[in-house]
Amino acid sequence: MQAEIITIGDEILIGQIVDSNSAFISKELNKIGVSVYQITSVQDDRDHILAALKTAEDRSSVVIMTGGLGPTKDDITKHTLCHFFDDELIQNDVVLEYIEHLFKKYISTPISDLNRKQALVPSKATVLHNAHGTAPGLWMKKGDTVFVSLPGVPFEMRNLIKNEVLPKIIQEYKRPHIFHKTIMTYGLGESAIAIKIEEWENNLPQFIKLAYLPNLGRVRLRLSAKGISKEEIIVAVEAEVKKLYPLIGDIIYGEEEDESIEHQIAKQLTEKKMTLATAESFTGGKIAQQLTSIPGASSYFKGSVVSYATETKVNLLNVPKEMIEKHSVVSKEVAIAMAKNVRDLLGVDFSVATTGNAGPTKGDSNAEVGTVFIAISTPQHTFAQEFTMGNHRERIVQKSVNKAFELLLKEILNF
Repeated sequence: MQAEIITIGDEILIGQIVDSNSAFISKELNKIGVSVYQITSVQDDRDHILAALKTAEDRSSVVIMTGGLGPTKDDITKHTLCHFFDDELIQNDVVLEYIEHLFKKYISTPISDLNRKQALVPSKATVLHNAHGTAPGLWMKKGDTVFVSLPGVPFEMRNLIKNEVLPKIIQEYKRPHIFHKTIMTYGLGESAIAIKIEEWENNLPQFIKLAYLPNLGRVRLRLSAKGISKEEIIVAVEAEVKKLYPLIGDIIYGEEEDESIEHQIAKQLTEKKMTLATAESFTGGKIAQQLTSIPGASSYFKGSVVSYATETKVNLLNVPKEMIEKHSVVSKEVAIAMAKNVRDLLGVDFSVATTGNAGPTKGDSNAEVGTVFIAISTPQHTFAQEFTMGNHRERIVQKSVNKAFELLLKEILNF
């Protein structure tokens, strides 16, 4: 069973907003055994939308559209659907009553006739209740293809997908089971991994597919299987994963079902009742940002010192000025001092420190662009490692953040 997603809106095509809706919809459809065949973005233009709908109709069982359901003149999706289905807009009294309820209870500005127009829907559509907005979702069928139109506002769309769209698809369609298992690896590139697991990959059952998903020091290996029996495909995939560990177990740091490495760090620190702090220079607080994006991080993450300038390392982190003059601000010695001192300063069990040259110029150090030092301080010892992370500034920073998490998790697991 195949689906297609059509996002409608000039703001996507000019790069004003990022299309996060398609990623969410794809993931949710996949969970119920629906494969997304294509994702298309089109302008707020009737002819473009009509062409996209016709093309999608010829190749997909379900077409999900987002955007263009607002009350203003640039939102033309409902009118275009009427043209495509040879239909007309009629007032839905249930929707109108709900819109008036929302304005009365939650919105300070008076309701207008423009707002009331949100209750106009194609007469052939089944209305999908939007609990968080004034634009209802629409479910329409043409031949063997279902067309679903949803508002583009992400939190409205997500609620509609989970509570209205997916239950209807499950009720009306027989679907195969799709199962994914993603193994997370750190510290080895995809080509090197491919060589190590070549024989294993060549002997995978035909219904199991392997994908390499590299990203700056991390490579995710995704095994995907599709079949009638959910139990059989899960057992088959798990058996193949078991064969994989003896081959590259030294670089595997979990499975995506266990969530990211940051979540694993959070889980380990929470279970062990241990704490963490960071001292960041060229990474500019990115390690702390990724840690604090996890709910409940305050229970184990106590803070960060972003000592971007050399004088901050001296004045706040108490890195000896003589050490910097002797070894350079980008050095193993300075990284170790940063890690030790922030650990003492914030009274934590673990700390991470970064110092390096992300470019484009050398700054306060003579170290080559791409040279970084990452230090980890634990209750037992403190160490630093040197890395060369290339010559692209953003790449250097993110690869270093990923490597810091890798080194940290290794140490936490020892306790």
